[in-house]
Amino acid sequence: MQIAQAIARNYNWTIIPSGQIVLNQLGLSTQVAANWIFISDGPYKSYQIGNIEIQFKHSSNKNITGMSYKTAMIVQALKELGEMYIQDNVISKLKNFLTSEEKERLYKETLKTTIWMRPIIKSICEK
Repeated sequence: MQIAQAIARNYNWTIIPSGQIVLNQLGLSTQVAANWIFISDGPYKSYQIGNIEIQFKHSSNKNITGMSYKTAMIVQALKELGEMYIQDNVISKLKNFLTSEEKERLYKETLKTTIWMRPIIKSICEK
């Protein structure tokens, strides 16, 4: 993770973990990814560091800009899981991951996100 952040910092990219990395960081999966995938506002790039491949996948800024890091991580996790695979235990873990202030920020920052995410995000943000 620190290697990817250093690369992104060097090129002035904004990055957010994606795939199994984001699920692992949020406690939604115990799998450790062999390929580290990050959403980036930079170009598509990949780097081989030892036995780990780091991939940066370009995404439009609307997917990561204007969101706090944790909000962007949660959006990426929901996308990775998909609407049909988000159960009560996922919502509960995400609820516990965020402070009250972060929940307010999540709700505000995702008002224009994909329509299927809105009820899930609302459930995460409920007290």
